Amino acid sequence: MIPYPRGKFFEDYQVGQEFATHGRTITEADVLAFGGLTGDFNPLHFDEEYAKHSPFKVRIPHGLCTVSIATGLIDRLGVLPGTALACLEIHWKFFHPVLMGDTIRVVMKVIDKKESSKGDRGIVSFEMPVFNQREEKVNEGAWKLMIAKRNYFENKK
Repeated sequence: MIPYPRGKFFEDYQVGQEFATHGRTITEADVLAFGGLTGDFNPLHFDEEYAKHSPFKVRIPHGLCTVSIATGLIDRLGVLPGTALACLEIHWKFFHPVLMGDTIRVVMKVIDKKESSKGDRGIVSFEMPVFNQREEKVNEGAWKLMIAKRNYFENKK
């Protein structure tokens, strides 16, 4: 039996619609866990003395750690679980460093919506600026996702 999807269906999205996440503070534990998970132990993230000579002057979280945390914040919105069928594209740009102790939040905006060749799903494109606690846009992503229509689950039981 397929569990009841709790995310929004393709039909529920409107171009221009926005969803704002809560904030989450990035900690040293996040950086340590991400480095352990990925094997990325670049001294920019782990060596305070090395980081003093970097453009940032302090250790900074991995850029992809920030992206991963932003993804988790988006998941907590509850609009994608069970209805997002596939990720088709991801693009990401970084504007300002995120520092340990910064609190980030994401605004997920629907920028395009297209029917797919299959009648039970469609493609929704989102832009996702990430802001810090000072409301500076620190990075921004764009996702293209395959989203189930309401009839998607009818033939899957």
